[in-house]
Amino acid sequence: MLLSIAILIVGFASLVWSADRFVFGAAALAKNYGIPTLIIGLTIVAMGSSAPEMMVSAQAALAKQTDTAVGNAVGSNITNILLVLGITALLRPLSVSSSTLKREMPVVMLVSLGAWYILSDNYLAFGEGVALMVSFVIFIAAVTIISVKQSKAANAEHDPFVDEACDEVPDNVRTPIALMWLVIGMAILPISSHFIIESATDIAKLFGISDLVIGLTIIAIGTSLPELAACVAGVLKNEDDLALGNIIGSNIFNLLAVLSLAGIINPSSVDPAVSSRDILIMLGATAALIAMSLSIRGSRRINRVEGGLLLAAFLGYQYLIFSTVSA
Repeated sequence: MLLSIAILIVGFASLVWSADRFVFGAAALAKNYGIPTLIIGLTIVAMGSSAPEMMVSAQAALAKQTDTAVGNAVGSNITNILLVLGITALLRPLSVSSSTLKREMPVVMLVSLGAWYILSDNYLAFGEGVALMVSFVIFIAAVTIISVKQSKAANAEHDPFVDEACDEVPDNVRTPIALMWLVIGMAILPISSHFIIESATDIAKLFGISDLVIGLTIIAIGTSLPELAACVAGVLKNEDDLALGNIIGSNIFNLLAVLSLAGIINPSSVDPAVSSRDILIMLGATAALIAMSLSIRGSRRINRVEGGLLLAAFLGYQYLIFSTVSA
């Protein structure tokens, strides 16, 4: 067991590192080939924090463990809001000023409702996976087109989230160096994912935990580490919109891109607990995020008390899962 735990920890560390290197290399290479910084920031950089979830879910689906892949997608969304946002708001209250984020908040709820509908019959079909992936491409294209048009408009106000995302695009990186990091990231990502799935499965079998629960807990928390690091770094640099944007963007990507991979690679039945428990928790957490961010009082601020409530809800959710398992 100790060996499996050690492999799991090393796997998560290498997964996060390789995802970062992959995004760095891809963004730098795109920059060198003349792709506008705005487009890179809203696509490659914005998608970067979800790369671990995408790779792990793909690996789980290839191993015929669709419950793990689905649990990773749903559990990561719950973790992003309740744990990551909770910790971030406790460190420093978050102000919401980006029009991009305000526009995407209803989208994340709509996508969450769509995921609930898809999984309500306890089956993830190939066609549903394709539909989610097509929706993902449309979403990325729409956000990019709208942002590009706004940036070109006369007297257009700078959107803080867009500005902060563009600031994350690496500059003055030589093409051979960018290509090197891209290849290294692409090589290590699937290897790390493979060892994570293998070691997590061994641990789950040892403790009698289902594939779904391991995806909802250990794997979801591990693959959410990039969001936690990005959010903490964001608030420490007073980039509140980037911190919140990482969570909202990641949650949309998890349901459209990560969940779709499970359906496309290995269409199969899903544990009924997903539709009867976990999706409902995710919808509640998403509703809480929107309510806190778009307050009818107009404060547009997520304070420490709300952060504490989110963190307490995450701990309560973990207790609910494991008490059900032990029962």
